[in-house]
Amino acid sequence: MASSKVVVLVVPLLVMSFCMVSCWGGNFNKDFQITWGDGRAKILNNGNLLTLSLDKASGSGFQSTNEYLFGKIDMQLKLVPGNSAGTVTAYYLSSKGATWDEIDFEFLGNLSGDPYILHTNVFSQGKGNREQQFYLWFDPTADFHTYSILWNPQRIVFSVDGTPIREFKNLESAGVPFPKNQPMRIYSSLWNADDWATRGGLVKTDWSKAPFTASYRNFNANNACIWKNGRSSCKSSSSWLSQELDSTGLQRLRWVQKNYMIYNYCTDKKRFPRGFSIECNRS
Repeated sequence: MASSKVVVLVVPLLVMSFCMVSCWGGNFNKDFQITWGDGRAKILNNGNLLTLSLDKASGSGFQSTNEYLFGKIDMQLKLVPGNSAGTVTAYYLSSKGATWDEIDFEFLGNLSGDPYILHTNVFSQGKGNREQQFYLWFDPTADFHTYSILWNPQRIVFSVDGTPIREFKNLESAGVPFPKNQPMRIYSSLWNADDWATRGGLVKTDWSKAPFTASYRNFNANNACIWKNGRSSCKSSSSWLSQELDSTGLQRLRWVQKNYMIYNYCTDKKRFPRGFSIECNRS
């Protein structure tokens, strides 16, 4: 009897383990291309893991095979551990050209024991300056965590492990540009930015700790519109295309912004004396 119980328990665990790797549906060999780094970026474990490395000579990066116009996109990252000061791990969506659109996650490294800064930004028609920065409520170097972008015609929501941290609404009716017409690829890179990344450039990269490595797994773009040959793969009936934050999501968003936001362009009167009253008051 005891052995049959063990079998019953083990089978679900095996299914769960398998799903942690494969049920998300992404494969780095199929979904991404390494674009630079001269061997410092590696796809491992049959396409289920990707690593980027940085040393004094170079960083590294990759981009998605597909372009997307709207989507719910998830990626699990484990950031550079230890003394990561001066390094930046960037994970973002971007189009091309002089009037590009972009949706940014950037992780600014720090000295051992000091927290990472999660830097977010939204560009539309080549204009950004919409930075919001956060500390995280966990150590992002100890394990993988899920960083998500929900991008639909009404809003952009940045989330961490399912908790929304930022919402950028479509306020085109009030004259605020919103990314909605340009397909974007996913990009990620690990690079040296010690002229600004840590304490405004006061703390430099300690190259004795190199190589620095960030890891990626469980990419999921099953709910995203692939843009190919001028056409979208999505049906207008897809529920996430009109998804918005419910009352629980709004409560969690307010909790993060109250306790973990450390910079908000909306309140930076020195940098923006004229302010952003429309988008900031309605966001």
